[in-house]
Amino acid sequence: MNAGAAVSIAHVSKRFGALKALNDVSLTIGPGMLQCLIGAPGAGKSTLLRCIGGSETVDDGMIQIDGASIETQTARQGFVVGMIPLRPAMFDHMTALQHILEGPLARLKLSRRETVTEAMAALGRVGLADRRDSYPGELVAWQQRRLAIARAVAAKPRLMLFDDPTAGLDPGAAAEMLGVMRDLAGSGLTMIVATHELGFITEVGDDVAFMAGGEIVEQGPPRSLLAAPRERRTRDFLATFSA
Repeated sequence: MNAGAAVSIAHVSKRFGALKALNDVSLTIGPGMLQCLIGAPGAGKSTLLRCIGGSETVDDGMIQIDGASIETQTARQGFVVGMIPLRPAMFDHMTALQHILEGPLARLKLSRRETVTEAMAALGRVGLADRRDSYPGELVAWQQRRLAIARAVAAKPRLMLFDDPTAGLDPGAAAEMLGVMRDLAGSGLTMIVATHELGFITEVGDDVAFMAGGEIVEQGPPRSLLAAPRERRTRDFLATFSA
């Protein structure tokens, strides 16, 4: 696994018409950190992830990865940002193995044998080696999300973005998904995760930021912020988990 990237977000704002989805957001994430984002739906978490990943442009401010803009970094040979959205895009006519062979590994210019070996390693890492010949329609939601992770990991990313990866999953599937993410976090990869899994945040996260109304209301070490938040809006949000 490549070394994790450093991410700097400075005074970023993003508008969709009259809606200000992000308002003066600033955040610094060191190499290899697991940065968690919490907040109610519409808080701006997904928009921030898309801006970091480069699929949305910012209206104001700047996002830098290792000191260069996201546009500059993604244009460089060998630099990859892996994005795991809530509903990953799949190709119905391609098997799980083909999703990796024809996608991220194609750009690495490996031999066919090396490519298949890397692809199977990626599937094995997320527990899908036995589903190599399965099509997306034969995979349930949690398996499709794991396939998206395998596809991203195979490209040797330095930064991974996760948008509510356990949403809609039953407790068993959610626990297994979090196990995959713990493994990735332990590899030194920089990860930014929007999640409502407070136990995962406390156990694995290096930092957590609470967002509301497109702003970062409060940020700090997970154990202290989740146990004793300073801001009323943070306390009100966390109270919904114990109600």
